[in-house]
Amino acid sequence: MEKKLTILFGTETGNAEMLAHDAANAAKSNGFAVEVRGMDEISVEELYNVHRLLIYCSTWGDGEQPDNAQDLFDAVSDCPPSALTGLNYGVLALGDTAFDLFCESGKEWDALLEQKGANRLLERMDCDTDFEDDAEYWTEQSLDKMAKVE
Repeated sequence: MEKKLTILFGTETGNAEMLAHDAANAAKSNGFAVEVRGMDEISVEELYNVHRLLIYCSTWGDGEQPDNAQDLFDAVSDCPPSALTGLNYGVLALGDTAFDLFCESGKEWDALLEQKGANRLLERMDCDTDFEDDAEYWTEQSLDKMAKVE
């Protein structure tokens, strides 16, 4: 039986979306049943039923969530503390070290999911503008961890 994996992206310029689709292709090659969605294409209620989640999220402006991620972030923030128990996740954050709040939105997602009872499977990867190699490595590591989740 294929293991389900949900991959969400929060993006302004398309980099996080591109990485999410790259991860989906790698996951399919590793036997996962994959669903890739923008963060504005999933409800918090749907998130309650997700068991394996990878998030690829960029930071916009002055440490802000991308436009397509803000509503979901707010909705998850309003959830009770144990709402996401049973969710196993990893976060890859995209940013630019030229800004003070480097990868802030990814850091916020990582902290929020943990606060809501989700289980972090691997450390968050904070990627600078030259992100391709780090993202590929992190994606491989995350798929190895997700494969072990029953």
